[in-house]
Amino acid sequence: MINLEEKDPELFDVLKREAKREELTLELIASENFTSKAIMEMAGGVMTNKYAEGYPGKRYYGGCEVVDEAENIARDRLKKLFGCEYANVQPHSGSQANMAVFMTFLKTGDTIMGLDLAHGGHLTHGSPVNFSGQLYKSVSYHISKEEGRVDFDEVSKVAKEHKPKLIICGGSAYPRYIEFEMFKEVAESVGAYLMSDIAHPSGLVAAGVHPSPMEYCDVVTSTTHKTLRGPRGGVIMMGKDFENKWGKVAPKSGRTKMVSELLDSSVMPGVQGGPLMHIIAAKAVAFGEALEPEFKTYAQNVVDNAKAMGDEFLELGYDLVSGGTDTHVLLIDLSNKGINGRHAENILGKAGIALNKNMVPFDTRSPFVTSGIRVGTPALTTRGMGKAEMRQVVQWINKAIVDSENESNLNRLRSEVEAFCLDYPIYKD
Repeated sequence: MINLEEKDPELFDVLKREAKREELTLELIASENFTSKAIMEMAGGVMTNKYAEGYPGKRYYGGCEVVDEAENIARDRLKKLFGCEYANVQPHSGSQANMAVFMTFLKTGDTIMGLDLAHGGHLTHGSPVNFSGQLYKSVSYHISKEEGRVDFDEVSKVAKEHKPKLIICGGSAYPRYIEFEMFKEVAESVGAYLMSDIAHPSGLVAAGVHPSPMEYCDVVTSTTHKTLRGPRGGVIMMGKDFENKWGKVAPKSGRTKMVSELLDSSVMPGVQGGPLMHIIAAKAVAFGEALEPEFKTYAQNVVDNAKAMGDEFLELGYDLVSGGTDTHVLLIDLSNKGINGRHAENILGKAGIALNKNMVPFDTRSPFVTSGIRVGTPALTTRGMGKAEMRQVVQWINKAIVDSENESNLNRLRSEVEAFCLDYPIYKD
């Protein structure tokens, strides 16, 4: 069998260099993690060859009896993991999962309400540069300036004024628990559907260290590659199915359908064609791993590590949005440190520390510059690092920021970081 090194040495070299970069970098991007070798083996396996449009038992192609088993295993494990009754594991991404939900519950031009992108929301929650803000009328709620948490007085006021058909809770840079019960009260008060996007904390939810949305939300979406530590992809879940809630979900044919049927058809053929069966099978592996007792320990360590980092940042005089975290995310306003988010991202990259610039609530800088950075602990926790190591990482971040124009300082830090990383190999062989 011809291997990659022999067949395409140019791309093999790229692959080797990426593996080296990951091994020698402190990965603090909150949406990134490292999968197990078992997940990578399945993702790189023969199921990539199989076309399987449709759903198990209802495919448009023959020869799907084996991949049907893989998809059914993925759905069953996901249901067990989150305690849900409906699960769709076909979305290629979280964005496509969200699009399928919108297509199911909304008509073009309907009003949606989500957390403002600049306050920690996501592009697919109504940003004007995204399909969610272009195909639907979008209104936003915000973070309280004083507390750094969702301002529910404003949420209620905006909802009553604009009467959205769908309210979205969750975000990409919100460090606190998602307040599902409070969102449900607002949604019910205006007759809106409630969707939760738990792309970031889904692994924490699965492990029981973050509240679950299942009893509060009509529909739940997530990615599979962040705190859930699986391959890149998306899922859609419901705690239970229902028929035509408030008479709003009805197909054009006039025949009453279960919402699960409508969601399935919104995914395929609505926004996707053939599913990625190798990735669906890899999702099944990840869900199986998340059902093991060790994953609960991992998820708790992710949160404990984030809290330890937060305490160390506070000791050094950094301004944390909301004053800390309940999750894997820290959002840091650098305004009092005399450096913007873009510059901080760049100089920390030189020091071997990967994180991303991020807008903070009420930011006066553009999204391309920002006043803050977002820090996450899933990947470092996967490498086996604990609270003591988190405090050391914060010290390195601080040394880079306070002496950001000193190239020799950044080079010295990079050498220290690389030596440190070698003690925590991602893949031991």
